[in-house]
Amino acid sequence: MRKYKVHPKVEEAVETLDLNPVTRRRLLTGSGLASASLAATALLSACGGNDDDNSSSSDSGAVGNFPKTPNWKFVFVNHVTTNPFFVPTQYGAEDACKLLGVSYQWTGSANSTVSEMVNAMNTAISSKADGIAVAVVDKDAFRAPVDQALDAGIPVVSYNADGARDDPGTNRLAYIGQGLYESGYELGKRAASMIDGGDVVAFIATPGALNIQPRIDGAQQAIKDSGKPINFRSQAADADVPKALSIIDAYVNSHRDLAGILAVDAGDTQSVGQVVKKYNLRSGGKLKVAGGFDLTPETLTGIKEGSLDFTIDQQPYLQGFLPVLALYLFKLSGGLVTPVQTNTGLSFVTKDNVDPYQSTQTRYEGSTPDKKLVSRSGPIAHQ
Repeated sequence: MRKYKVHPKVEEAVETLDLNPVTRRRLLTGSGLASASLAATALLSACGGNDDDNSSSSDSGAVGNFPKTPNWKFVFVNHVTTNPFFVPTQYGAEDACKLLGVSYQWTGSANSTVSEMVNAMNTAISSKADGIAVAVVDKDAFRAPVDQALDAGIPVVSYNADGARDDPGTNRLAYIGQGLYESGYELGKRAASMIDGGDVVAFIATPGALNIQPRIDGAQQAIKDSGKPINFRSQAADADVPKALSIIDAYVNSHRDLAGILAVDAGDTQSVGQVVKKYNLRSGGKLKVAGGFDLTPETLTGIKEGSLDFTIDQQPYLQGFLPVLALYLFKLSGGLVTPVQTNTGLSFVTKDNVDPYQSTQTRYEGSTPDKKLVSRSGPIAHQ
């Protein structure tokens, strides 16, 4: 199995954690994960979870004008439990739980295996969880489990991934996350505005998955709507970042005349930036646009250096904080305060505004577990 060199800061973080020897050895000799994922695991362990269920609890009552409640436990069922993208999501869930005097469990699948996610959800139902937040990456697979939970009196919301705009596929009470098709449309619209024509490829880690397939559909439609002579192609990569990098590298190396290279997920986006830099594709002038989604350190570096033009921020912290709040209020009100559809937003990060993302270490972007006030000054950009 392939090994990856552990970054010194990750090693330092792991050594400071109160872990058993087996867990520490797994982190420091981890296989199948890039260093970013190892860092994420170390940070998440520091948040109070254990190596098996990544649960987090609060030992104090709620803060604010709320009555004392039982220590309700909400379960998050995720499709890529160790992905660095969801570090701030878990911080958000942890912070909301601490605020409200409840707890949460982080479970699901490490590599987007739907059957593992369904098993995790069934376990949450049988253990009488007080609420469930699930990333609905496959609406057919989750239709029955969602109904089973609701029939058992367990409120369910989806987060990060959901069904189509006109067919959510499940009877979940609400979706909390980015507008997926809409964000993809904006990706394609921005890309089309930067080129006159030519070949454009968009990479997708897992075709058909409902957290990213709507994005690529939206991007394709936006480019079509532009009316420009752009030849758009969707290309599968991989959910595993090193594998995705290899696939993207091979594709781009054999298609040097691309006018645009896009991606609709975090791993593929950072890989696009790395490949553009490797082959110095900016120097020839043929590549006009490169961009994608999310805020991995590699992607932010690519924007700063110019190998990427932009990335899209979807506020992963809110995708943990808001589901806890929604489930809590449902329980608190006896179901009278129902969860509402919540779009966690779309912000373009470019060379003009990337500096604060790189210079500020916060829980809200997942770059540190530290609880601290982030001060800012100056005008607020108009949206």
